[in-house]
Amino acid sequence: MSDSAQPRTASADSGTSTAAAFSPLYQQIKALLVKSLDAGEWKPGESIPSEIELAARFQVSQGTVRKAVDELAGQNILLRRQGKGTFVATHLEPRVRFRFLRLAPNEGAPEPAQSKILDCRRIRANAEIARALEIKSGEPVVAIRRVLSFSNVPTVVDDIYLPGALFKGLTADLLNDYSGPLYGLFESEFDISMVRADEQLRAVAAPDDIALALGLTAAIPLLCVERISFTYGNRPVELRIGHYVTNEYYYRNSLN
Repeated sequence: MSDSAQPRTASADSGTSTAAAFSPLYQQIKALLVKSLDAGEWKPGESIPSEIELAARFQVSQGTVRKAVDELAGQNILLRRQGKGTFVATHLEPRVRFRFLRLAPNEGAPEPAQSKILDCRRIRANAEIARALEIKSGEPVVAIRRVLSFSNVPTVVDDIYLPGALFKGLTADLLNDYSGPLYGLFESEFDISMVRADEQLRAVAAPDDIALALGLTAAIPLLCVERISFTYGNRPVELRIGHYVTNEYYYRNSLN
């Protein structure tokens, strides 16, 4: 294995005492796989090499590779397909595309949402946006406002903020012309894969502009969901503030 691919191990006299320095070998292989994904070696929807090939590449056992791949599959970064191999997860995959949409109806099966873009423009990041996206205040960001409707009933207003440097060329026309999931567009057009998100939920009184977009009375109770989405390497690439009508819906989650 080349030096760049060699898993790191801490020497006894290095003086390093951090847990990261003594991470299990499979965790080091996992980190190398994520690094390759981040570099675009394997694109969303593509297969990765077999466990035997990866074991030879990294000069470790097949079992070590399998454990690393299992963890990535458990995090929905990779997808195993019986008899076909292991593939990079894509938001165009049916079982992945709705993973980040947590709203479900009180009765019946979840329905696809209809998306309407109200605004898409470039602004300068304020302190809150800059902190969430780990950029400098004043740097350009793409600000999007959209309404999600279910059965033609406006239900969610999303305010989305993206680093301008990563999303050059993102326009309202491009958003409106795209019929798939938003994260699928980010994958195909901008090579940005959303792999996880942190969220905070709270009840709020609907701001006037949000109530207007939803066709509701001002100050009606809504669920506010603040999300920061990350790509490989835990890099934040999206701040999203959603206001949800929950009369007929609930916000679902799984605790493992």
